Amino acid sequence: MTDLYDTKLRTLEGEDTSLDAFRGQLLLVVNVASRCGLTPQYEGLERLHERYAPRGFSVLGFPCNQFAGQEPGSSEEIRAFCSATYGVTFPMFERIEVNGPGRHPLYAELTGAADAGGEAGDVQWNFEKFLVSPDGRIVGRYRPRTEPEDAELVAAIEAALPN
Repeated sequence: MTDLYDTKLRTLEGEDTSLDAFRGQLLLVVNVASRCGLTPQYEGLERLHERYAPRGFSVLGFPCNQFAGQEPGSSEEIRAFCSATYGVTFPMFERIEVNGPGRHPLYAELTGAADAGGEAGDVQWNFEKFLVSPDGRIVGRYRPRTEPEDAELVAAIEAALPN
């Protein structure tokens, strides 16, 4: 396993960055889409971000168009939709691939983690969630239908908060 913090990224605004900018924070990494039946999960993700950000937590959104073409927009369109429709303030990144030969290096690492049922491998759909500890370990994987404010996920976040 490589150090997740070395993973190179581009923000939705097109700026180069890496996960190192989030070192020491508890992260919930989520592949998102604007035209999915699960898109309303943005509301719960934003509430989690607002509630726990003061304690060293951040949601990170990674748009992905690999599931039924449900994230076809440009970075500008994605940013405008997320801001206007769901008031998203958590960090968003450029659209990436989470599965297949073009899988982003971040997801090459994340998909090696197993869910509660012991299954690792490909992301199943939009809004799959990975909880990354402040020291960069993957400590939880939650499948797409797990709501952001699910009691099990919230308990895992509260148990792993750095502050």
